[in-house]
Amino acid sequence: MAGSNQTPYYTPTSKPSQPTHPFSSWKRLNLYYSLAAITFLCCACYYAGQLQHTTTTVGLHLSNIASSCFSSQNTTSPVFSSSPVSSSQLDFTTHHSAGDGDGGAVVPDDTVKIYPPCDVKYSEYTPCEDPARSLKYNRDRLIYRERHCPEKSEFLKCRIPAPYGYKNPFKWPMSRDLAWYANVPHKELTVEKAVQNWIRFEGDRFRFPGGGTMFPNGADAYIDDIGKLINLKDGSIRTAIDTGCGVASWGAYLLSRNILAISFAPRDTHEAQVQFALERGVPALIGVIASKRLPYPSRAFDMAHCSRCLIPWGEYDGTYLIEVDRVLRPGGYWILSGPPIHWRKYWKGWERTKEDLNAEQTKIEKVARSLCWKKFVEKDDIAIWQKPYNHLQCKELRKTSKNPPMCPAQDPDRAWYTEIETCLTSLPEVSSEEKVAGGQLEKWPKRLHAIPPRISRGTLNGVTSDTFNKDSQLWKRRVSYYKTVNNQLGQPGRYRNLLDMNAYLGGFAANLVDDPVWVMNIVPAEANVNTLGVIYERGLIGTYQSWCEAMSTYPRTYDLIHADSVFTLYKDRCEMEDILLEMDRILRPEGSVIIRDDVDTLIKVKRITDGLNWDSQIVDHEDGPLEREKLLFAVKSYWTAPSIQES
Repeated sequence: MAGSNQTPYYTPTSKPSQPTHPFSSWKRLNLYYSLAAITFLCCACYYAGQLQHTTTTVGLHLSNIASSCFSSQNTTSPVFSSSPVSSSQLDFTTHHSAGDGDGGAVVPDDTVKIYPPCDVKYSEYTPCEDPARSLKYNRDRLIYRERHCPEKSEFLKCRIPAPYGYKNPFKWPMSRDLAWYANVPHKELTVEKAVQNWIRFEGDRFRFPGGGTMFPNGADAYIDDIGKLINLKDGSIRTAIDTGCGVASWGAYLLSRNILAISFAPRDTHEAQVQFALERGVPALIGVIASKRLPYPSRAFDMAHCSRCLIPWGEYDGTYLIEVDRVLRPGGYWILSGPPIHWRKYWKGWERTKEDLNAEQTKIEKVARSLCWKKFVEKDDIAIWQKPYNHLQCKELRKTSKNPPMCPAQDPDRAWYTEIETCLTSLPEVSSEEKVAGGQLEKWPKRLHAIPPRISRGTLNGVTSDTFNKDSQLWKRRVSYYKTVNNQLGQPGRYRNLLDMNAYLGGFAANLVDDPVWVMNIVPAEANVNTLGVIYERGLIGTYQSWCEAMSTYPRTYDLIHADSVFTLYKDRCEMEDILLEMDRILRPEGSVIIRDDVDTLIKVKRITDGLNWDSQIVDHEDGPLEREKLLFAVKSYWTAPSIQES
């Protein structure tokens, strides 16, 4: 098996001994009781069949009856539960915030395919950003840092191990400042960025002072400086993107201001910078601006930021700034600090000539003007540009200067392996210069529940205001039900990083905004309707993803994963086990999973999750047992790679 390792792995959770087969007790029953039991089962099946009219659902009711009659068959993880109360047999709490794991392994079961641990060398495996594979690709424009996924024959069929000594992360907000060394055992940045105050190593943990290359006084003070130039307090700025984010201190300190930023950086020589961000509980992805569009819809972000991110904004005909323009909302801001801004003061420290830095800034200014941006302000180390609210004047200017030209008719939201074009993405038409292209957004927090402009303007096929309102009510009820099944979901600190694998309109995330969590909302590339723009218009964040491939993130990113109808969507597209193995890779030890799907699908899913050594249980739909859709609640077991001495 690819990547397997025969060395024993550790799990402190003791597994049940092999269950006694239920029918062994029947041998001791006399004939009378046997006939009575058979009669009872037959009658129950008939009654269920009359209610459901489908043989599959009859089987479900029979399973429910059987699990009630023979509960001794599996007392730790029953297949079905008709009541959320009975799901208390699943333990959703954490047990490893300190100390190391020991003992135990997967209990063999001849009817379940067991997935062995991968070799410890895969503990930080990122399949589509594998450093070794990237070297095969073109280094021009950092194309080799883009997504390059393995062929199907290269897929690992094993479970990615956590490093030895792995502990549950510190609870938010403490995690913003602290992370366990055992979880991300890399000291490189503590040396390389010591002067810039990014990160410090202190015994068994890292401390994040909040510093950065261009904010030695800390990200909080730096954001305050930005707040003196643009309004960060009135709710007009809610979503942001940080390009070349380092350890994401900018995004971390924006959270206290109700601004939600996606931070991204490539997997490069700054070892584990995105991994540190995620360990801190800050939204982040592995990514790079190169030849493909960023995996976000157009008009997604109120603010974009680059602090010495080393992106050549003025080169390649302004391609990278053109891409920022696509994802920036009308009236949104682009903030730049670091070279070449304020070069007259810093040119010696940057070890560059005045002429070189002046030429770089001149190029950036020229590209910004060609995009019809206006220079909003430049003060000390910070320069800010603003995108126009519409393109009425910009189109007039294109009659005399067509560099870059307006893009031909296209889908500006299409951004999964889509090539970047050196043309200006047209904003939606407006009737006057005072109008905001695409529609005016409410300020946060009203934005969350207001009808998103993409829906009110009728630009999404089949999605209306009524659809949105009904979906909002539906998810309010569903999330409430989830919290009755998993009481830890409502406990502050148990979960921080959440993933919704098929988010639709963002209803799951919208009902968790008052909790100390953030949700990465995924709109699958294969979805019938591209709704990610709506999610951003609600003031939430997310990205595109095909679940036939690995996600651009590190192992152990998420504390909880939610999957609504994912396996139905990907039926006949890719293998169920590969999706579940990817979920296992990106889920933390003792992380939780909620899967909604057809009961027949969930039974297949559960057989695989048993082989992954998850504790799982199928429970009824929130509307009761007569619904074919069921829910699988699961907890990934805690286990780690062996210690070096024992490997």
